[in-house]
Amino acid sequence: MEQDSAPPRWLQWMDWVFDQLSKLCFLLAGTALVVMTAIFAWLVFGRYVLNDTPTWVEQVSLLLVMVIAFFGAAAGVKEHTHLSVVIFRSMVPPKVRAVFVFVSDSFMAIFGAMMFWYGLELTQFKWGTKIPLIQWSEGLRSLPLTVCGALLFLFSTGHLIRLCLGRDARQDNIGEG
Repeated sequence: MEQDSAPPRWLQWMDWVFDQLSKLCFLLAGTALVVMTAIFAWLVFGRYVLNDTPTWVEQVSLLLVMVIAFFGAAAGVKEHTHLSVVIFRSMVPPKVRAVFVFVSDSFMAIFGAMMFWYGLELTQFKWGTKIPLIQWSEGLRSLPLTVCGALLFLFSTGHLIRLCLGRDARQDNIGEG
């Protein structure tokens, strides 16, 4: 959808902030993937060459998987690359498609808010317990869920704001078709 005028300054600022958050999510998820690959290489080396298996690798890997999954999902929602089914939106007229997009973004915002709220409760509840073998806080396991929930809420709300202002530029945009 092409706009005749430049977006308001506050919308440009919101987009810039969300872009930076999305880049940070990709950076964290990518770094976690590289670190996990390296520690698994250490696991294999330790097990088969040194005959001394590092026991901490599994616990750290589980934490890294949480970072990869949740931060990758949050960035995917922002960038509109997360798994979604758009066949129904593609098959209906643009006005119905607009309703589908609005409902989908609204549900994602609500889901993100719930992830944040209940993830925060879970993180606080588990914070005093230690993860076996590495002695880090058990709350670290649910912290990516909590942060991802907040990001899902923000990114989905941003999509809704752009949609309501007629400035939604996503690929399966409601103005196309």
